[in-house]
Amino acid sequence: MKMKTVLVIINCIILAIGNCGGPLMTRLYFRNGGKRIWFSSFLQTSGCPIILLPLLFSFLTRHRQQQEQEDTKTTLFLIKPPLFLASVVVGLLIGFDNYLYAYGLAYLPVSTSSLIISSQLAFTAFFAFFMVKQRFTPYTINAVVLLTLGAGSLALHADGDKLPKETRKEYIVGFVMTVAAAVLYAFVLPLVELAYKKASQRISYTLVLEMQLVLCFVATCFCLVGMLADGDFKELGREAREFKLGGSKHYCLVVAFTAVIWQGFFLGSIGMIFCASSLVSGVLISALLPLTEVLAVLFFKEKFQAEKGVSLFLSLWGFVSYFYGKIQSEKEKKKTQEAELSQLPATESFA
Repeated sequence: MKMKTVLVIINCIILAIGNCGGPLMTRLYFRNGGKRIWFSSFLQTSGCPIILLPLLFSFLTRHRQQQEQEDTKTTLFLIKPPLFLASVVVGLLIGFDNYLYAYGLAYLPVSTSSLIISSQLAFTAFFAFFMVKQRFTPYTINAVVLLTLGAGSLALHADGDKLPKETRKEYIVGFVMTVAAAVLYAFVLPLVELAYKKASQRISYTLVLEMQLVLCFVATCFCLVGMLADGDFKELGREAREFKLGGSKHYCLVVAFTAVIWQGFFLGSIGMIFCASSLVSGVLISALLPLTEVLAVLFFKEKFQAEKGVSLFLSLWGFVSYFYGKIQSEKEKKKTQEAELSQLPATESFA
């Protein structure tokens, strides 16, 4: 099995865990008495120190290889200033996106939030077309339209989907914030792909991990400033003691698992951009959302009205359309290559 195939499988697994588990853990926090939106935003990227483990392994491997070859001194980090600065910019955008998403999830059921986020693929395709010249096909356009309609259908019956003790105004603000989060992250995905393409150095998976560490650290610092401004540190102790799920002990467990699981989402999405493209990463994120909706209904007993059923149907239709188009595109590419090969002059063999 090729190394790139192994990386695709690994990134798909950790992306699936993060994409499905992250929203559920965040909703569990809000459901049981958590109210600090900036703190919830902070948790989405604060698990980044985990990345130091594979980076340490990579460094030791490079160091051993260079010692065997009697090469020059092993550099601790591969990332160069231009890519570092690009990672800082992306990190600031992700920090703001974390806040938008956490704000939306504080006032929306997970199933509703996931369906809205599925519209992210439409925006990713739009930005990828202009930023990295991603080619559109009729199937891609069809998928984009269906996913957009799927998210839009949820706005038709907002009153029946509000959480207990929630006002209509809070629901609408949560809805708008979630749409804004989807648009912003859809912009971030092709922006990362553009950074890869414009980089003045070879992009390796180790370099991808270093970028992930930088952008998550910057996003975490951005949210930390928000926590300080909003007075979160004064409230966390009381919030932990009054946590409905089981007090401080269970509060700490929820916080720790939330940070670790969300890191899987970011690492998987950035990794899939490296292995494939920003659009493929966006498709995988959207394709996993129906599973998140089902898990939310099962674990949190969320209502699943007709509007959600229609939205889910349109989303699944969009996914099928996209993947069918990819299969057809690969077949056409293969036929074209075979036709070009058949037109090449045959070489004569001499005894």
